[in-house]
Amino acid sequence: MRVLSGIKPTGDLHLGNYLGAVKQWVAMQEDIQASGGETMYFIADLHGLTEWIDPARMTANTIEMTATLIAAGIDPARSIIFNQARVPAHAELAWLLNNVARVGWLNRMTQFKDKAGKNREGASVGLYDYPVLMAADVLLYNATHVPVGEDQKQHLELTRDIATKFNTDYGTELFTLPEPLVSKAAPRIMSLRDANAKMSKSNPSEQSLVKLIDSDETIADKFRKAKTDPDLLPATMAELAERPEARNLLTIFAALSDRAPDDVLGDYAGKGFGQFKPALADLAVAKLGPIRDEMVRLLNDRGAIDAILRDGAERAAALAAPTLHGAQTAMGLLV
Repeated sequence: MRVLSGIKPTGDLHLGNYLGAVKQWVAMQEDIQASGGETMYFIADLHGLTEWIDPARMTANTIEMTATLIAAGIDPARSIIFNQARVPAHAELAWLLNNVARVGWLNRMTQFKDKAGKNREGASVGLYDYPVLMAADVLLYNATHVPVGEDQKQHLELTRDIATKFNTDYGTELFTLPEPLVSKAAPRIMSLRDANAKMSKSNPSEQSLVKLIDSDETIADKFRKAKTDPDLLPATMAELAERPEARNLLTIFAALSDRAPDDVLGDYAGKGFGQFKPALADLAVAKLGPIRDEMVRLLNDRGAIDAILRDGAERAAALAAPTLHGAQTAMGLLV
């Protein structure tokens, strides 16, 4: 069992990124390796180019993302950590697969329509072709399982279609058809100022999100000032269906403490947010503070991070080489 997952180097990671992805990856590292499998995590910097980004910012974001993964618990000695750009086989295989994928398949990708919006003609070719590069990312390592959210399920289905067509067209069994990995349900973390919107760095209010780089004082202050309602907390999450701010804070508490939301409510039912929010603030500081401190330490030693990425890329490239060679051979490119 080989599990592969990637994350774009967006910079300024926040609590939603951590609970929705990074924390899940750490759990996968433990679970998959305990069963004899292996885990690979990569910084998707090539995917990050689909929209213009300042080159210096791209470099800084890649370093920051790597530091975040390691600080959160991804162990470079146990998992392969690398950035796409250091393994040219990703781009090489993507071009080969471009000649297998069909335009009609890409036209059905809903994420391109969402991201391009009304400016479809002005979108980059990279944004349109994003799913083929994603297919190459997965097929290059013959990953058996890929953790995907709702917005990526369609892309994994496309990956399987491309693999099947390649194997059929060229009479080979080169590519493994990956399966979606269903892990613990990743919580959907909403804004601390408007629980009807996802927590996002694009929100102009700094109070709306908790950044992983925030100080203990800032984390606590943001939770103390988080928007709530005047009612007391009930005994079950079902009773919070029409109370989005309260539901969001309970979700965050449960995710940070690795407890079920209803279990958390067992401690706070009948109490107000005057008691709940300070407890949540303390919990968040206790969980996020050590991650931030380790991030800061790592970011002060950029050479060490570069060495980790270089080593990870060498290990990844060694795994990728036979697959790329097999694809080139199957297509008659090696004379």
